[in-house]
Amino acid sequence: MDGLDDIVEEFLVESHENLDQLDSDLVALEQEPDSRDRLSSIFRTIHTIKGTSGFLAFQRLEEVTHVGENMLSRLRDGALALTPHRTSVLLRMVDTVRSLLTSIEATGGEGSVDVSAVVAEISAAMEDSPAAAEPVEVAAEPVAAVAEVVAEASVEERAEEPAPEPTAELPAPAVEPLAPVAEVPAAPAVPAPRPAPVAEAAPEPEAAHEEAAPSSESGAGQARRAVADSTIRVDVDLLDELMLLVGELVLTRNQIVQYVGRSNDTDLVRASQRLNLIASELQEGVMKTRMQPIDHIWSKLPRVVRDLGLQLQKSIRLEMEGRETELDKTLLEAVKDPLTHLVRNSVDHGIETPEDRRKAGKPAEGVLTLRARHESGQVVVEVADDGAGIDPAKLGAKAVERGLVTQEALNRMGPQDVLQMIFLPGFSTAAQVTNVSGRGVGMDVVKTNIEAIGGTIEVESLPGRGTVCRLRIPLTLAIVPALTVECAGDRYAIPQISLQELVSLDAEKAANAVEEVGGAPVYRLRGELLPLVRLTDVLGLASDRHDGHVVIAVLRSEGRRFGLVVDRVINTEEIVVKAVGGQLKAIGLYSGATVLGDGTVALILDVQALARRALRAETGERQESRATALQAAATDAERQRMLLAAIGGGRRVAIPLDTVTRLEQVRTESVERVGNREVVQYRGAILPIVRLDRHLGAYGESDREVLEVIVYSDHGRSVAIVVEEILDIVDGEAAVRSDIDDMGLLGSAVLGDKVTELLDVRAAILAADPAFYSAHPAALTHPSALAPVDPLSVTPHGVPGSLLEV
Repeated sequence: MDGLDDIVEEFLVESHENLDQLDSDLVALEQEPDSRDRLSSIFRTIHTIKGTSGFLAFQRLEEVTHVGENMLSRLRDGALALTPHRTSVLLRMVDTVRSLLTSIEATGGEGSVDVSAVVAEISAAMEDSPAAAEPVEVAAEPVAAVAEVVAEASVEERAEEPAPEPTAELPAPAVEPLAPVAEVPAAPAVPAPRPAPVAEAAPEPEAAHEEAAPSSESGAGQARRAVADSTIRVDVDLLDELMLLVGELVLTRNQIVQYVGRSNDTDLVRASQRLNLIASELQEGVMKTRMQPIDHIWSKLPRVVRDLGLQLQKSIRLEMEGRETELDKTLLEAVKDPLTHLVRNSVDHGIETPEDRRKAGKPAEGVLTLRARHESGQVVVEVADDGAGIDPAKLGAKAVERGLVTQEALNRMGPQDVLQMIFLPGFSTAAQVTNVSGRGVGMDVVKTNIEAIGGTIEVESLPGRGTVCRLRIPLTLAIVPALTVECAGDRYAIPQISLQELVSLDAEKAANAVEEVGGAPVYRLRGELLPLVRLTDVLGLASDRHDGHVVIAVLRSEGRRFGLVVDRVINTEEIVVKAVGGQLKAIGLYSGATVLGDGTVALILDVQALARRALRAETGERQESRATALQAAATDAERQRMLLAAIGGGRRVAIPLDTVTRLEQVRTESVERVGNREVVQYRGAILPIVRLDRHLGAYGESDREVLEVIVYSDHGRSVAIVVEEILDIVDGEAAVRSDIDDMGLLGSAVLGDKVTELLDVRAAILAADPAFYSAHPAALTHPSALAPVDPLSVTPHGVPGSLLEV
């Protein structure tokens, strides 16, 4: 119903605009009745209203516009001559249509508006065509028109006389067809062909819907303004210019805020804060004017899927989720072609024929799903099918056959790395070239186009189950949040869309945590070996930091993570993206430039290019070493990393780190209750809370303003475990363990020279949410065996980009 309401609203706005234009067009047409262009324009407008009203089941509106369209068609074809009387009848039709639209706006339906009188009058006017059979000279037409005007004027003047006599000027045949109309109360007062009498006569044929008239002046009048007068057409170039001006305002705002931050003038600080707020609201408002729902490009895809399905003899159902997700107009145009290609590719390569699907035990009808959502300041668009999926073995064999990779290198690649090869230029697995796909171009172009707008593309596939292509696109290209870093004395900006977390290591920790695997530096981040790229090495510069301190920006690109080592982190701020010249663009490391708050120019790093360099720098030996190290870390249970937390009363608990999704800080006042259970609103969901002190009988402090929360998420469900304090992250290696336990514990161990209780995480989760595992009964093992949804990122709730000291 919501979708229908949107369609009706757009129909009303467009129709009101068309009716205003029709009034002036019809009056102008009277002055030049032979204008075929104007007649055709009027016909098309009425035809559009008629077609849409029929689609929306507004029967009376369709009826009156249908008969009006018939008259206009005959006028356009020359079968009827345009007279002032016929013009008046058409204007009466326009007024009736306007009244119907007003009723639809006010009540959602056509109400009691009666159209029979106008329909009869238009039908009679079409029959009243004595001159239609023979051509009328141009000179004679105005004479006849003047005669008719005089006749109608005399009829109006004597309308109240008991027995009006027809004037001699009116031709005899004109009286006969008007006789049936005389039975309708409004018919005798034929409107004059002048604009003023038409406006006065307009209410007469609508006497039957007086009920709608008062509402049009009060409630419906407001609705009319809310719908038709609440929109305005603005040239896109004007919006682009406005966006540029807002960008300059943001730059100036940043400079003023930084300058005032060094001032002690309280009034100046308040004024800058006010400027900051207004500039942010103005920026948000201007960006909203450029936002359009993704359905604008999705609406064309059902036809694409239908036609391709028929051509390939496949039965496919298209499902769409998140049609209302909004995206900048410029980006919307940029993703239209890549998205269309992904859909065609899924129909052609992904979904099998009905016979093959039946053999595989699937329904004959395939399902192609489009999903869109906002996530962490970007738009995520997924194209998912339930088809045959991509076989890594077949993909790898094709790559070796084409010489894109050696068999030796292929043997060292993981399934995810093999899947990424579909984006290599000239790569195609199509058995034959068709007019749908398989020309060896397409997926590489898709990736290039998505990366050109600062986005990324990932592919996931399960053989026999289906494939998902996931696009991550920034909300806008003009103004983006970024992290400003320093390297060799110069400043650089990293878009936050690619930033996952920051890790700061002092000299002692850096010496032990940064390792060499296969000759390449890696950092063991919570058990995962993270390949490192030193920005100084990429740029060919010498670092100006010599204290051994290491700062790592953990970035994600193309489905893989890597660490970018920089000298220091400056701050986060919104930057205005400026294009760079061809010389800088050719280097392949920069996606743009910006002016920072202190007036200095900073280059914006191209994260995708850095990622490719990082992964390309890994030789086969390094990849094999990394894989071996990862496997060893996964199978070495004794080296399981643990999160230590205090729960009050001097007690400490250890929680397996792989059961921790995120660490958050939640204000006590934000905790709410559902019955006897405590909950908190978190990222658009309601999370149940379990307080470990109460769960384990410790009962620590209860008057804390901020709660330390451990969030565990799996299969779309999450719980919040409250502790008193997060202490440390330690290895479980060589820990002295004991089976001494109590309710809610799995045992105990000596960690950090102190006896620490080993938490039964599953019991704690069930205490918070008894139905946590019912949605996925297969996951009945200890939660430590379950892979967390997101990597751990220590961030105070609602404050992105916190620095984690490990």
